[in-house]
Amino acid sequence: DIADDVEECRVALQRCSPGNSRRSTCLYKLANSLTARFEQRGVLSDLDEAIELHRAALLLRPPGHSGRSASLNNLANSLTARFEQRGVLSDLDEAIELHRAALLLCPPGHSDRSVSLNNLANSLRARFEQRGVLSDLDEAFKLYSQLSHLSHAASRNDLGAAKAWVASAERLNHGSTLIAYQTALNILDQHVALLSSSSRHFNVISAATSSLATDAFSCSVRHGVLTNAVELVEQGRAVFWTQLARFRTPLDELSLSGDTGAALAEEFKRLSFYLRHAFDQSNEDQSPQIRQLAMQWDNVVSRIRMLPNLSRFLLPPLFPGLQKAAEEGPVIIVNASQYGCDALIILRARDPVHVPLDITQAGVSELSSDFQSLAEQFGSSDHEYELVSILRNLWDHIVDPVVQALMQSKIPPGSRIWWCSTAEFTLLPLHAAGPYEKKKHNLSHIYISSYTPTLATLIRARQQVSRDASPQHFVAIGQANPDKGKELRCVHSRAGRRREAHSSATIQGALDILSRNQWLHLACHGMPNRQQAFQSSFAMRDGPLMIKDIIRSDWQNPEFAFLSACHTTVGDEKSPDESIHLAAAMQFSGFRSVIGSMWSVDDKVAQEMVSAFYANLVDGSGRLDCTRAAVALHKAVKTLQRNKVPLEQQIVFVHIGV
Repeated sequence: DIADDVEECRVALQRCSPGNSRRSTCLYKLANSLTARFEQRGVLSDLDEAIELHRAALLLRPPGHSGRSASLNNLANSLTARFEQRGVLSDLDEAIELHRAALLLCPPGHSDRSVSLNNLANSLRARFEQRGVLSDLDEAFKLYSQLSHLSHAASRNDLGAAKAWVASAERLNHGSTLIAYQTALNILDQHVALLSSSSRHFNVISAATSSLATDAFSCSVRHGVLTNAVELVEQGRAVFWTQLARFRTPLDELSLSGDTGAALAEEFKRLSFYLRHAFDQSNEDQSPQIRQLAMQWDNVVSRIRMLPNLSRFLLPPLFPGLQKAAEEGPVIIVNASQYGCDALIILRARDPVHVPLDITQAGVSELSSDFQSLAEQFGSSDHEYELVSILRNLWDHIVDPVVQALMQSKIPPGSRIWWCSTAEFTLLPLHAAGPYEKKKHNLSHIYISSYTPTLATLIRARQQVSRDASPQHFVAIGQANPDKGKELRCVHSRAGRRREAHSSATIQGALDILSRNQWLHLACHGMPNRQQAFQSSFAMRDGPLMIKDIIRSDWQNPEFAFLSACHTTVGDEKSPDESIHLAAAMQFSGFRSVIGSMWSVDDKVAQEMVSAFYANLVDGSGRLDCTRAAVALHKAVKTLQRNKVPLEQQIVFVHIGV
């Protein structure tokens, strides 16, 4: 209780008479407790008393005292808080001078420099807004610009300061806005590179990223720098998966690049292991042990980047590399930001095409919320009228403008296209949009839609081409209930020559089976967990096979997975841009092509879909070809349409990947 804290601190101070070596600490703690009580209750006398106590503590902490910087900052922060309450400019003036003094005690490389720098910049910006003196604003943004050149391993505090720069620059429409976003995303990248893949750090990542990437995309579009928009949104989304993937291939290349490369690879692995262990054991970003390890880690990364073909080791990809995602067809990034909604069409050998969207972020959120509420009722009664209304809305405001731009870009009907959605767009069935009127074409009549969480994911999937001409290994795993049993028998009759069927697999059994098969059909219950996404799972005989189990696995050359389960593309509701769902877990684990579901699947419809799908997946030579999956799904949906299957079940399955 805050009142108890204040009284305990008062008693402790009374016991520390003048001259006691602990008196400055007691004064400091009581001042902080009173400040906390003011923030809770709003009684200004608490803030006044806190300021006087901080002044007294500062007098006992002369230059050279280890606590002087903290006292300077806290006194300044309390004075700023009083200025915000009473508007007395002398309080703000004094706070600025105190913050200047604190910053001098945090030279470049100091772990607290970004916090101190941010405090001073914020105070200067506040004074500019009061007095309009441009020198205050110039000084504030010059301070922020120092964040672009960190001389230490990036921390959460550095990211917080960079995000404050972004917020100030956006608010004041300052010329440094785009650089602020680039800096914040670079700091995020550096910081995340040091974290482990534990769910605790996922929560840190998702809180830190928030809308950073989507807002950076919007800023780049507003500035007309479209290739930059692609780079930034790619850098700040699906950060967790990107980190998992980024450590694999480059290390293999490094290990094979001679003795120096092999030695650096081992040193990098060792330091990464120690750093992650240190982060897991500590709640502080900048403990002495972490700072020392991070400096060594930075040094190794710098040496690796000096080797041939490794100059961008662990750095985010640039647009020429990302453009490779469009080699087999256009990729459409659909972005929702508080500053506006836009689509960018990535084409194979041309500049991106900008498509402004006539909808706000609030409009997208409302559409997404309406759709999620409706999807929860699918199967209970006929909701076709409400569903068609939403699909028309998607067509009018989002998909039709994109289709018009694709036509103008000479993308012929019947081509494949890939949707790369951000924010709340990830929850909407863009593939099913259309006017739903006679003599008018829906999207599915014009193009064949797939999805990809990021451009890099699609590029990686294309690079993992299997050159193995040996017999294909196919496994169907399901639950031993009658409907799923029929589905497994249907798969068994349609699949390739080498196949296994398991109607009641255990968790470990499923993992073992997957380690020796490249093709998977999974017919079971999918259990999404929208609050704890890593616990989303497939129901096995002895319990749930969770995302965290899947990503720990090391499968050899997986090709294709059909996830005939409910909700396999449903992710974390607070972090849609991280794509933490079952289908994404399979794709990031190496499956080049995945079919998943956006909501509940009817078992009988699933059997029809599976039969029609596998009939179209096998090529002329009788071999399975995962690059045919999107077209096979497209044709299977046409079969369901002819059979008068309810609309929501026609469009429930989506294709992700190559």
